[in-house]
Parts: sequence; structure tokens; C-alpha cells
Amino acid sequence: MQCDYFDAGACGSCTLMGVPYAAQLASTQRTAAAYLAEHVPHDRWLDPQPSREAGFRNKAKLVVGGRKGAPTLGILDPGGEGVELRHCGLYEAELHRAVLVLADLVASSGLTPYDVPTRQGELKHLLVTVSPDAQLMVRLVLRSPGQLSRVRELAGPLRQALPGLRVLSVNLQPEHKAVLEGSEELVLSEQDTLPMRVNDLVLHLGTRSFFQTNTAVAAALYAQAARWVDGVDGGQGPRVLWDLYCGVGGFALHCAAPGREVLGVEVSQDAVASARRSAEEQGLTDTHFHEGDATTMLGEAGAPDMVVVNPPRRGLGPRLAGRLEQSHVQHLVYSSCNARSLAGDLSRMPSWQVERARLFDMFPQTDHHEVAVLLRRR
Repeated sequence: MQCDYFDAGACGSCTLMGVPYAAQLASTQRTAAAYLAEHVPHDRWLDPQPSREAGFRNKAKLVVGGRKGAPTLGILDPGGEGVELRHCGLYEAELHRAVLVLADLVASSGLTPYDVPTRQGELKHLLVTVSPDAQLMVRLVLRSPGQLSRVRELAGPLRQALPGLRVLSVNLQPEHKAVLEGSEELVLSEQDTLPMRVNDLVLHLGTRSFFQTNTAVAAALYAQAARWVDGVDGGQGPRVLWDLYCGVGGFALHCAAPGREVLGVEVSQDAVASARRSAEEQGLTDTHFHEGDATTMLGEAGAPDMVVVNPPRRGLGPRLAGRLEQSHVQHLVYSSCNARSLAGDLSRMPSWQVERARLFDMFPQTDHHEVAVLLRRR
């Protein structure tokens, strides 16, 4: 892949830009395998799951810079000035089109970009997500409600220019710090979730729901986890499965099966509501979702036959890893975006053995990675 922004030195986010994709994938595989060498024998690795090297991102996280009438959409330079990246080659085609439409409409809307050096202005970020069915979620992050009326006026032109627009919202982030969004969200559309079709399921993404930025590779990850789950116990699969850090229910819903009790646990109330909605639409009466702390479930509410975990980048940590080590759980699927923290957690669980491991190249052009492992009790 070639990128004009990278070549011009305007953006260095894609650290592997210009490296042939096959070499990128091989390098990422070697890196993950090196971190996990103590825990994953060479013959336990499956072939890595590749990605499209361009046009794969389903989400744009754009800093708004520039000035009123002439905004920039992209990132900030070291001095806090906006850097234009609206033609980033990583975006899915419909997402790219939406970004271009937003750039034009924001320019003519009267919205004032937030200027970091002077701490003046209102519009801080644009967060745009596209589904496989070309439906869109557009979120505008404002410093205050001061220009909310301008966003409301923008809604009509946005819907006309973007027929796939399903969710439109304003997030308020009043603090001057490097975070994308605040805690208050104002949904301006009739619908408040974006249906995200993944394999044969529809997941519902709320405005602040986490979802992988690469839909095709996420689909492969969920499908792999479901195959591993169904294959344990001689192909019988577990009778009771828990999905900890379940988010909007991607793993739990993919692993649901007749006669299997599935429980998803997530601290986010919005994500749990979305997951419940998806389960209801699928008619999954034995799949339930609970709002709570994943680190405290084991031991407090018994233990299932199998657990799926997809923790934040920091990993499970000593507390949950210790609970898994001491539990009666027999099988575990661990999906990790950080092989180093995964290795640390596996060191805390010496009674577990890795049966299979696979790299999922969720983030081409970078050395970031997603690794899934299947473990069983020794």
C-alpha cells in the first residue's frame, strides 16, 4: 500500500507503510510467537488470519482542527495544529465517502473547530462508523452545548447526503485533555444503535460501544472462537459458557447453541442493553447478559464449564487470572490485543495448557496484533 500522507511525513501512524503485506504479516506473526514462546509450542500455531491491506477500517476517529469554514479532519501535529487526513486509504469505501461529505457540511455549518493551543472553539472530534450494510453512525464531540443548535440544523443535510445515516449524536467533552469523548451523549436520531452484521448475526452498537475496527477479521475471530468452543469435550461443546468482558456480545452470541447456557458479563450498561437486544432478535432464550465486573464473577457465582475472555490491552491481571487458576473451569478461549500481557496472564495460570493459537491481523500497516488461544486444564 502507498500513502501520500505517509510519504509527505504528515502522518506516521502506519509504522509499516510501504512494507509488502506478506512481509508485514510474517513479521507480526514472529513477534506474537516470540512473546508467547514460553507458553505456545511452534506446532500449536494455526496459519494467521490475513486482512485486506487497505480499505479495511470501519471507523474513523478524526480530530477537527483548522478554523471556522475551513476545518481539517485528521490528527494534530506536535504544536496542536490540525493535519488533514480525510483521504486516508485505510477507510472502507462508504466510510471514506461519509468523511468527505462530513468535511464539506461541517465547513458550511458554522461549527467552530476546537483550537488546542488557545483552548477556544467547540467541535473537537468526529467519530464515524460504517456497517457492512452501508449504514452509518456519526458522532460529533463538542466542548459544550453552545453549538448544539448548529448540529441540529446539520441533521437534515446530513441525512440527505448520507442515506445510510442511522445514528446521529453529540457527545459533550468539556475538559481540555487528550481523550476522545466525555460521559454525556445526546442522541439526535430516532435510532440509537447501529446494526453491525457479522457472519450470520446482527450485533447492535450503541454510541459508546466497543467494536473491532476491522469487520472482516472480527468475523473470522468470532467464527474461530465458536469452532473451538464447539469442539471441546470430544465435540460436545460446553453445557455452560461465560463470556467475560463481553461488550456487545460478539463472542457470546457466536458461541450460543441449542442446550447451551451462555452468560455474558460486561461493566457497560449500554453494551449489555445492546447485547440483550441482539439475543432477543436471534431468539436465544438460553443466552443472557449481566451488567457487572468480570473480575469478580468467578467464585461469587460458581463456575461454568468454559470461559471466553476478551480483556482490555492490560490483560486479565493477577486477580482474574488467579481466579481462573483456582476455578473448576476446564476450557478457556482468550482473545488478546497484546501478546505481552497475554504471556503475563498465562504465567499466572500454570495449570492451563495452550492447545491452539492464532494471529488475527486486525491492524495492517502497523505492528499491533490480535491473538486468540484455546486452553484446557492440564
